[in-house]
Parts: sequence; structure tokens; C-alpha cells
Amino acid sequence: MIDDFNRECLAVEIDTSITGRRLIRVFERLKSECGLPETLRVDNGPEFLSGDFVAWAEQAGMTIRYIEPGRPNQNAYVERFNRTYREEFLSLYLFRNLNEVREGTHDWRIGYNERRPHDALGDLTPYEYRQNNAGNSTLKLSA
Repeated sequence: MIDDFNRECLAVEIDTSITGRRLIRVFERLKSECGLPETLRVDNGPEFLSGDFVAWAEQAGMTIRYIEPGRPNQNAYVERFNRTYREEFLSLYLFRNLNEVREGTHDWRIGYNERRPHDALGDLTPYEYRQNNAGNSTLKLSA
């Protein structure tokens, strides 16, 4: 999950498959850590289409905006992030199990958010950009 405002990676959920209920748990965690977005742009994966998740998102005050099938460019920040994550982490190592991927991803995500400057953010990290520009955001968080 990527914040469009500052390109911060809020979460990477690692598993062989992810259900709508699992997605709800991830968003509940994010809700307590940083709040929820008013609008969520997603692909048409079954976890985002599940009745459980759709009902939960509506109750939480989030509008889900699905990209058109076959149009990943409509979710460009996530697609760019996926490529970066694959090139800078996933493709560099052989993992014995999902826990290794989770632990490595946690460390990589901290570096991505807090130590890695982004050209598109004026050579600031996502964390620095958020700290410096949060007052300029029009984002409204739901309760």
C-alpha cells in the first residue's frame, strides 16, 4: 500500500494468497497507526472485491475506486513501487520461507521510507516529504 501524497510504503503484506478478511486486518492496523484514506484506488484482485472488504471499507468511510481491468497505468505509483521492490529486494535473494521475505521486507521498507531519497520528491525520503509538506495535503482521513 502506497500513499500517493508522499509515496510512502504503508504496508506490504506477504503471503501465498490474501483474503478480504486479511486485508481488513491490515487496514485496521493502518487505521490505528496513521488513519485511513478517504479514497482507496485498487486493482480488481479478489481480496479487494470481496464482500467482507467492500462492506468494511464502506463502514470505515472509504470509497473504493477500482482501476479498469488491464489498465495498470491507472495505479501508476503502486506499479512503480512493485517494480522497485522486485528489483531492489525480491530479485536479489533466495528465500527459504515466507518469514524470511517478511523480515527482509520490513527492513527494506524502512530504508525505502526513511533513508532512500526519491527524485520525484525533490530528493527527499517519503518520511521527510511528509514531515515537510503535510500541511499542504488536501487528504482527509476517515475516523
